[in-house]
Order: sequence, then C-alpha cells, then structure tokens
Amino acid sequence: MNIMMLLEMATDAYGDRIAFTDSAAGSSITYQELFDRSGKAAQIVKDAGCSSLGILDVTSLAVPVALFASAWAGLPFIPLNYRLTDAEIEALLARMSNSYLVTDMERATSFDQRDDLTVVTRDGFLGAASSQPADPWSMDPEDTAVLLFTSGTTGVPKAAVLRQKHLVSYILGSVEFASAEEAETALVCVPPYHIAGIAAVLSSVYSGRRVVQLPNFTATEWIDVARSENISSAFVVPTMLARIVEALDGQTSAEMPHLKTLSYGGGKMPLPVLERAMQLLPDADLTNAYGLTETSSTISVLGPEEHREAAASTDERVRRRLVSVGTALPGVEIEIRDTQGDALAANVSGEIFVRGEQVSGEYEGMGHLVDDDGWFPTRDRGSMDEEGYLFLEGRADDLIVRGGENLSPGEIEDVLLQYEAVADAAVVGIADVQWGEAVVAVVVLKPGQEATVEQLQDWVKDHMRSSRVPRDILFWDELPYNPTGKLLRRVIKTQLSESES
Repeated sequence: MNIMMLLEMATDAYGDRIAFTDSAAGSSITYQELFDRSGKAAQIVKDAGCSSLGILDVTSLAVPVALFASAWAGLPFIPLNYRLTDAEIEALLARMSNSYLVTDMERATSFDQRDDLTVVTRDGFLGAASSQPADPWSMDPEDTAVLLFTSGTTGVPKAAVLRQKHLVSYILGSVEFASAEEAETALVCVPPYHIAGIAAVLSSVYSGRRVVQLPNFTATEWIDVARSENISSAFVVPTMLARIVEALDGQTSAEMPHLKTLSYGGGKMPLPVLERAMQLLPDADLTNAYGLTETSSTISVLGPEEHREAAASTDERVRRRLVSVGTALPGVEIEIRDTQGDALAANVSGEIFVRGEQVSGEYEGMGHLVDDDGWFPTRDRGSMDEEGYLFLEGRADDLIVRGGENLSPGEIEDVLLQYEAVADAAVVGIADVQWGEAVVAVVVLKPGQEATVEQLQDWVKDHMRSSRVPRDILFWDELPYNPTGKLLRRVIKTQLSESES
C-alpha cells in the first residue's frame, strides 16, 4: 500500500484534468503533471541523500508535489507549522536533521548556512527537474508516509507517525474513486501541517475533484474565491465558519448556489453559528467531521440529512444531535470508557476510544498507544446516545474536579452559548481552596448585546445543577484559538491564574 497508487489511478483515469490551482499565484497543475513532477522530485530528493522531505510554507502547488514525491521516494513527509515562533521552528528542525526542506524565499536565505538541512525555495522545488523519475515506489504498508507534529496545546508537540497503510485505509474506506464530476471544485484553506490538509489532498485526488488552494484565510477572501471559482465543496474549522457568517451579517443568502457541500470540524461548533450557516446556505449539504491526527483524519460524521432532520425536529433528543459529531465511519469502532477502561452505557460521559485500520496511535520515539486489541485512547471526553451518535465534551485533561465531582466544561459552554447575547464561551477549572477547583467562565458577547454576570449565572442554574454554575464570569473581546481552530484552554487558565495572583 502506498498513497502513490491513489495518484497513479487518478492519472490513468483523468490525467488531463486540473488537479490543483493556487489562487494566490494563479497557477495550476493537471493530474498527469502532478504525477510527473512527483516522480522527478522524488529522484532529486534521493540524489540529495536526505532522509525526509519537509515543507515550511503556506499552501501551494508544492504541497501535493512534496506529499507524493516523498511517498514515491519512500521518505516521510513532514509539514511544519510556519506560524510558530522562530524558537519553536528551530526546535522542530533540530528533530528532523538531514531533511530536504522546502520553504519560502526569506527563510531559505536565513537557512543558507545550515549543514543539517538541504534547503530549497518553493519556486526552486517546483522548477527543479531530473532527467527521469525515481525507481518504482515501495508498496510496504509499514513505510512511514507522514510525520505530523501535533498542535502542542498541552505542551511540547509530539510527532504522530502515519504509515502508508493508515492513510490508504482512510481514503479507501471513506472516498469513492472517480466520484467527482470534472466541474466539481473544492476550496482548501486549512494549512498543510493540519491532518485535514493532508486528507483534502488525498481525498480530492482519489475522487477526481479540482482543488483551489487559499494560502491564507480571511473571511472576505474565502467568500470572494468561493464565488469566483464556483466552489462546489469546502472544509472549514469552526472559527473560520464563524468569521464567514459574521462577514455575511445582514444578508439573507450567501449567494453561493454552486456550493453543494460544506464540511466542518477540528473544534467545537457553536450552535448559533451552525444554524445561521444553514440559513445562509439552504441548498448546501453540511457535514460535521470528527477526527484526530493519530487516526488519519475523520472517524465519525454527522451527514447532511442528519443535519436537516435534527434542525427540523421538535423532539429534543433528535434536535440535540445537531451538536453531535455523528456516527462512526464504516470500518471504525468507537467506545466510551471509564477510568478503569470499562465500556460505559449510552449517555454516560467518559473517554473516547477508537479502533480501525486507519488508526495509528503511534508517536516518533514514543511507540504506540494502541492496546493489544487495537483500541486507541483519544484523550477526548464524550458520550454516545442509544443510536451511536457521538457528543464531544473536550479533552480529558480539561475535566474540572469540583469537590470530588467531575464536571465537563463542554456541557457548561453549550448552555452559555444558548444565551442570546453570547457569541463564544470557554469554561475552565481554577484552583480553589474549598472545592479543589472552581468553575470559571470567559464569555464573548455578540456586538451590541449586553449581559451581566448574574444573568448568565442564573441562566446556567436554570438549565443545570448548581455545582456547574460558574463562580466567576469574565467578559473578553475574544478567546484564544490556535490556527486550526482549537481553543487554547491552557492560555486562558494561565491568564486567569496570573490575574488572581
């Protein structure tokens, strides 16, 4: 198994189709050109004697070429977060010596004196050519395809190991080959160092869909590109969709009749944002996808019909599914377990475990976290209802222990977000002498809206047990998120702790 076989199949079936378009550079590449460039780039990297192929740059045509070139050469592909500080980037580069690194012109110049890397600019990489492609690629399913550094929201990033078998299993289990019509076009704005960026490349190639790359997201540019390119499908993280909805404030339609599919994931989606998006895009099929880097992307999906059924239902049990992440993909099993590792009943909160061919659960230098039966502990908390719909509650480390009672911050946030004036909310536990931890909420109000601490506390009290009422509620202009839409609770806790000291 090798992801190169996905590109080979695509090239044989529709080689003349446009595969990728860089919206910033205004350049495109066909499937045949992608195949040819990948083979020649693979030979160049092998001739350089490098042990991996890294990229430290925004999304461009270099990303799919580098991804497939690394697979052809039998080397790990390592996309790095270009938004990190210089010190953080240096720390990651130190962990990938003897790498062939593709980067922007400014960084390439600053890296000139390094002897532990072979550095080339994006244009240099795309323009380089060897006389012939590399030898045929390996089909060993255990070959490392991608090393992805996790977001590091709780500490030093770990390098998740995704082998060829994991990525190929994910695509074969979730995408139908050649299922896209030639005119179908996907808008990709997630960065290449996010698992969703890797999945977007592979799934689009296998289905035959053209990809328009948006290197840097802004809501207005996303809207402009979606309209001008007649985008038919797109993936966004919740913070992106919130900004898109905000940019369309006052409009009755997004004026995108061509947008047939909008997928979202990567974080908790506020219900008001989702409902507004459904109003602005009444003809679009919305899909909520939940997955992790360690599971090669998506493991559960709430599909379009389920969105519509839940939104239209008067049954609170069915309507609640609108804030779920749906049910497991075929070939994937999900269980909710307690702290002893025992499976829990429906609607009981615990840690989410997952099993399937696409699940890696492996970290470079740290080994596997998958148990003998193939189960991987996600470190996410949640519950499943009687029909298998999965509800996320946040990271296990985010759990608040107040007076011996375990409280889920996600449940409290959901209630706060139902208050009309609240645009965003985060709940954390802060050290408390009497209770061990106290519940503290940070709230962002909608423009022009008002709410008092007492009003919000009463609202939570009316909807939940009194132990879940925040002791303190603070009003901020915005909450901290990382570039891929994950709420940075540790940043909030640090700021709150420093303000109390």
